[in-house]
Amino acid sequence: MSVVESAQGSRRMTGESRREQILAAALAVFADGGYAGTTTDQVARAAGVSQPYVIRLFGSKQQLFLELYQRVSEHVIEVMEVVSAGPDAGAELGTAYVALLADRNRLRLLMHGFVAGSDPAIGALARHALGAVFRIVRDRTGAPEWAARDFVAHGVLINVLLAAGALEHAGEDDALDALASCSVHGRVPSTLTAPTAGGPSAPVAGCDRLSNR
Repeated sequence: MSVVESAQGSRRMTGESRREQILAAALAVFADGGYAGTTTDQVARAAGVSQPYVIRLFGSKQQLFLELYQRVSEHVIEVMEVVSAGPDAGAELGTAYVALLADRNRLRLLMHGFVAGSDPAIGALARHALGAVFRIVRDRTGAPEWAARDFVAHGVLINVLLAAGALEHAGEDDALDALASCSVHGRVPSTLTAPTAGGPSAPVAGCDRLSNR
């Protein structure tokens, strides 16, 4: 490798590293402020770069959010897709989802994508992510569609509770505490193992009943 090629490679790696630095900062900033409430200037300041540099790399706030959202949603889908079809798929998918809860910024970003779904490009990615997770749960478990729906719905509810700080603010409202207890601590609905559609959902720990058909 020539000296020129080595220098070019170093500059390229520096640019890639800087791009990753901006994406990491953008994840935290968008997670806090949402799509509409975040500016590229805020992202730039969080990343320690200039705002024109952010625009030069990504083109616009929308393009930055789209790249970040696609990356995060693909990560969620990949984590779920690792689970093999079979009788244990429901429990394994639940474990995979719980592992995703460790990074709340990713899950909050997904929620902001749903909220910003009126933007055609963002909405398309958000719908794809939601449909992909449902499809994975349904196909891996072989469960009825209403059971796969309950899994996805329960996951979204957990995400909402975590984003709202329900666990950190336990004691403020007895009803919210009860909802958090039977939703977050119960993890995921056990309906994924239900043998037939139309039957009642099995109760989740801490709840009298998750839902009825």
